Amino acid sequence: MNDIFKALGDINRLKILCLLSLYELCVCEIEVLLDLSQSNVSRHLSKLKSANLISGDKDALWIHYRISDTFKSENELLYRYLIEKYESLEEYIKLIERCKLYKESPYTCQTIRNDKNFVLNFLKKE
Repeated sequence: MNDIFKALGDINRLKILCLLSLYELCVCEIEVLLDLSQSNVSRHLSKLKSANLISGDKDALWIHYRISDTFKSENELLYRYLIEKYESLEEYIKLIERCKLYKESPYTCQTIRNDKNFVLNFLKKE
C-alpha cells in the first residue's frame, strides 16, 4: 500500500494515470500530451509500474501502457475516487480534452517521432 501512495504522490504521475484511465498510450504520446521529456516520462512510468498501478504491452518499437487490471480490482474504491476527481477538477478536465483531441486527430506515434513540435503546436492551438 505504501508503494501505491508514494507513486500517487507526484502530480505528473497522477496526470499519467488520468491519461491512462482513458486510453492505452505509449511514452511518446504521454510525452507530448504532458509536454515532458522522454526520460522524465519513463522515470514516472517506471515508478507507476513498480507500484503495479500500470502495465504495458510491447508492440514493435513501442510499449503501450494502461491502468493495470490488478490495481483496478484490488483498489476499486481508490480507482473510482481518482476517476471521479479527474472528471471534476478543471486541470484534469483540460488534460482529458487535450488527450481526446490528440486521439481524434490523424496523428500517431510516428508523427510524434517525426515532428514532436508539430503535434505540440497542434495541441496548444486548441
